[in-house]
Amino acid sequence: MHRLRLFFCLVAIPVSIAATATPSIAWYGNIEIANGHGEKGPWQQNNSRYDYVDDPTVAIDQYGNMAVAWVDQARKDVFVQCFSDDGSTQLAQPFNVSRSPATFSWLPRMARAPDTPERIYILWQEIIFSGGSHGGDMLFARSDDNGATFAQPLNISDSIGGDGKGRINRNVWHNGSFDLVAGSDDALYVTWTEYDGPLWFSRSTDGGKSFSRPQRIVGNGSAKPARGPSLALGKNRTLYLAWAIGDDNGGDIHFAKSVDGGATFSEPQIIAPSSSYSDAPKLAVAPDGVLHLVYAESNGGPFGKYQIRYTRSLDGGRTFETSSEISKPLPTYIESVGFPSLSIDAADRLYVVYELFPEHRQHPRGLGIAVSLDGGRSFASPSVVPGSSDPAGGTNGSHQGLLMTKLAVNRAGAMAIVNSSLEQGKHSRVWLIRGKIDPSGVRRQ
Repeated sequence: MHRLRLFFCLVAIPVSIAATATPSIAWYGNIEIANGHGEKGPWQQNNSRYDYVDDPTVAIDQYGNMAVAWVDQARKDVFVQCFSDDGSTQLAQPFNVSRSPATFSWLPRMARAPDTPERIYILWQEIIFSGGSHGGDMLFARSDDNGATFAQPLNISDSIGGDGKGRINRNVWHNGSFDLVAGSDDALYVTWTEYDGPLWFSRSTDGGKSFSRPQRIVGNGSAKPARGPSLALGKNRTLYLAWAIGDDNGGDIHFAKSVDGGATFSEPQIIAPSSSYSDAPKLAVAPDGVLHLVYAESNGGPFGKYQIRYTRSLDGGRTFETSSEISKPLPTYIESVGFPSLSIDAADRLYVVYELFPEHRQHPRGLGIAVSLDGGRSFASPSVVPGSSDPAGGTNGSHQGLLMTKLAVNRAGAMAIVNSSLEQGKHSRVWLIRGKIDPSGVRRQ
């Protein structure tokens, strides 16, 4: 496959974390999405006794309408409910998107078509065992009526490779290793990794009715396994793709670019190199074309304590500024952070939401948020998202893998944040948190 050849360097222009303004965020309380039991039994493939709700994700349109997807593990299916900007439900009952009670459906992603806001796309990991050592295929469905119904799912990977798995090593991996982004004119782009490490890409030019044959971006028998890919779409069908790698205690973020809508990609390059382990990248393109990247970094390898770092490119990915930590200071009871989500509004404000770990080797509890009011030049001191911890004591969910997208922001700056929790043997829940920056409440420092 012909590849574009690009070259990258770092520009030593550090981001300022001593913000010039602190945002005042209006929070509108929690909306309970789903409740369930708290049973997570031993793994026995699709015969496992799982009875809890988990894996939420969210999408929001220009009017503030929100679609929330999550998983009911007892029913092994993905469900969607939609909400108006005031938080009222739009569907009489959640819609069962996956409709596959014999196989687990995990960790959905959603996107809205920019030209057709009533169209919602959803991608998830279906644990189909089809001959390989690990189960997993990438399934997709679309709605043309704002989530009231979804078409029958389409298997776009259809392989035996264990699709959707992002490997740290042979014994540890996260499910949810995939991403999707929607463009104009019915364009749709999907990427995923499989257990043995290849990174795959596919695209649709007809709004998800069909997809191109998957093309392998990286990965062979000797390559480090790719994990946690993130896609972002710029102008003129320019695609940006970032991912982390496993089997390497000092692994860096890798990056490739396509200027032809995914027909070809540049040779992979390393961005934000360091001696530490970098993971879980998230990309986003601002209205002015600036490319933004957040990721987690640990000085102690994949199982150490993490911080959230940020960098940006002002020239379409050719160079990146020196990265800076945006998650400090941590709350006094938090030992580590990780797995960020990133979104940008039309005013060039950046929103970064991430997991909070009271103990770095245990499950997270609650979410943190860092905001930039000036396109990434500076970040305000981070804070805890109100209501993001389960008051009944459950830890954050995502028990099949923390590679998720829990944040969506529309052009006007309306925030939708989702979280889930599980307390083993007691309860589980999924909820939605809404917020918006109040420009009149910005405090200068």
